[in-house]
Amino acid sequence: MAQTQHRPADTYSPLYFLASLGAGGIAVTFFMFLMFWVPHPGRPVPIFEDISAAFLTGGPAMQAAIGVAVLGIAYFATLNIRALIWNLSAFAAFRKSEAYAELRRSNAESTLLAMPLAMAMSVNALFIVGLVFVPQLWSIVEYLFRLAMVAFGLIAVLAFRQIGAFLGRVLSKGGVFDVTAHNSFAQLTPAFAVSMIAVGFAAPAAMATNLTTVAASLVLSTILGTVAILYTGFAAVTALGSMLQHGTAREAGPTLMIIVPIVTVLGIMFLRQDHGLHTTFAAHGNDGETLVFLSRLVAIQLAFLGLGAVVLRAQGYFADFVLGPKTSPGSYALVCPFVAFAVMLHFFTNKGLVAAEVVEKFGIGYWAVTGVAIAFQLVAIALVLRLNRQHFTARTPVVVPAE
Repeated sequence: MAQTQHRPADTYSPLYFLASLGAGGIAVTFFMFLMFWVPHPGRPVPIFEDISAAFLTGGPAMQAAIGVAVLGIAYFATLNIRALIWNLSAFAAFRKSEAYAELRRSNAESTLLAMPLAMAMSVNALFIVGLVFVPQLWSIVEYLFRLAMVAFGLIAVLAFRQIGAFLGRVLSKGGVFDVTAHNSFAQLTPAFAVSMIAVGFAAPAAMATNLTTVAASLVLSTILGTVAILYTGFAAVTALGSMLQHGTAREAGPTLMIIVPIVTVLGIMFLRQDHGLHTTFAAHGNDGETLVFLSRLVAIQLAFLGLGAVVLRAQGYFADFVLGPKTSPGSYALVCPFVAFAVMLHFFTNKGLVAAEVVEKFGIGYWAVTGVAIAFQLVAIALVLRLNRQHFTARTPVVVPAE
């Protein structure tokens, strides 16, 4: 009798939205090449015309970098949208199952926030695709910013409805939330989702010229960013107590590093806000302050990368769930810290070290730090390709003989 083949992803979990999130994040890492290596005078970001001019007039190194960046953005943005569409379809079927009803009665209800998190990333990824591949896009960018804010607003409504349903259930009466199962940073997923929406709202502050658009961007991103920070602090402190008492939940071990992407997106939000305050409201900071600010963010990320690495190594997580035969949808949470740290190092190098004239752009020191960012990017790419192969490749179940 032929055996039925089964993909691990066929046993659906909302955490599979992280597959879309990770691919979108990698597209952002490739955009960093264009952002900081391609000249874009008079604009905060490079657009199609800047990239085309740099490719035609640049040397072999510049042309190679642009080629890699453009291909990387195209591939991983496509992967991002494909994974999002697959998740939305699979989630629609999952909602009709008893497994969904059980999830809504457990701590894992917070994993539903992976949906608005992935949606917000996809909006950001599509905006990058527009900048890179669509000629004359900048001529209508003010209208696009308003459309993007509407999209982020709708995603925010979805996110807060899900958060409200979860908190309303667990805080309205005792005994509903299982504190013993709170032994990870999985409950920071809502904070991550809100922070991703906040950084999207902050984009017009840095790039728009309309006063009303910039002001709305500043206010809305500040509100959402503040909520994300409050939620992160509360959820992290309560989870730490449970982890000290019960140890870290093995399959949720990667969430120990979720602080890393939260710090990156909120850090970019603050940088976008500062730029908007400077260009629109004449509020001036200085490069030294930015260097110190980014150094603090990198320090926080290093601390949590170290914490996650220590615990995951002690638990043998990589040997089982990444390199070994076991699968867990939570493994996709490993991609985000590598992506986020790579992006943060690009900002630290260019907006911090170079802007403050600590290192020379394209000098030895510059490439030493940028090389670390690229190394983290390569790890993220390897993780996505490996995890996609593990979770979305059909397998034939192994028959275990009866004793």
